[in-house]
Amino acid sequence: MYQTPDGNTQLDVKLDDENVWINRQQMAELFDRDVKTIGKHINNAVKEELNGLPTVANFATVQTEGNRKIERKIDYYNLDMIISVGYRVKSNRGIQFRIWANNILKEYLVKGYSLNESRLREQNKQLNSLKNTVSLLTNVLENKELNTDEATGLLKVVSDYAYALDVLDKYDHQQLTIEGTTAQELFAINYEEAIQAIHDLKDKFGGSSLFGNEKDQSFKSSISTIYQTFDGVDLYPSVEEKAASLLYFVVKNHSFTDGNKRIAAYLFVWFLEKNSILYRADGYKRIADNALVALTLMIAESKSDEKEMMVKVVVNLINIKN
Repeated sequence: MYQTPDGNTQLDVKLDDENVWINRQQMAELFDRDVKTIGKHINNAVKEELNGLPTVANFATVQTEGNRKIERKIDYYNLDMIISVGYRVKSNRGIQFRIWANNILKEYLVKGYSLNESRLREQNKQLNSLKNTVSLLTNVLENKELNTDEATGLLKVVSDYAYALDVLDKYDHQQLTIEGTTAQELFAINYEEAIQAIHDLKDKFGGSSLFGNEKDQSFKSSISTIYQTFDGVDLYPSVEEKAASLLYFVVKNHSFTDGNKRIAAYLFVWFLEKNSILYRADGYKRIADNALVALTLMIAESKSDEKEMMVKVVVNLINIKN
């Protein structure tokens, strides 16, 4: 983060939750002031400008006391507090820190402006490209009458992908609903069988020694959650909703040391197959390989408050209407 010009002060900072953290002793070293003075500046910063902001965290730290190593909980302060104290300290180190901080801030402001300017130029270019494409298509439609084969081809494309386009439209307008699902469940997944299925997956396709190793009880919880009820009514009443929720929970809970996404996707299709709804009447899979990969990654990148919408998307892609 910062090194004094004489090179004597080097801090072993903690990086956690996308922030830098140092304790009072380290702050005293950084600014060449005693811990008591640093404490006074911290208290004033909290009262005057940082009130209500999360600036302190409690970390377990190993300290040497005599011949023993003792683990203690120590308060650490983030970059907001470090900067605030740095602008209060009256010492040569404080002056050096302020010069350094001002240069860094100026550099990032300039870089940030350049980056945003470049991004705006790129977006402008894409917008112009889109306008040109629309203009070109408009000219084609105005100047060329579609023959029968071309019209049939266009209608076939629209017809073949009408359901997918309809799902996207409903997603855009937050109108996705659960429909076309299977009420009767032929197979109820349980923890023991799921673990055996994961072991079978590892035996068949190989994997690291960490593949499928449970980190905690969250996988067992994922299995039981899809069968939860409220006032005697299933929270996930259909097979498709249970399958989609199983995929979601196993991906998001990170229950295993390695292989979480593969395990989630495998259990998802295994559960559908056990309930005889993985394949359509014509023998084709209800969900293609690339769609399964895309859905799994989409869930992994989604926010927690998007859970209900993610489940609805998956259900709409595996229900009998697809």
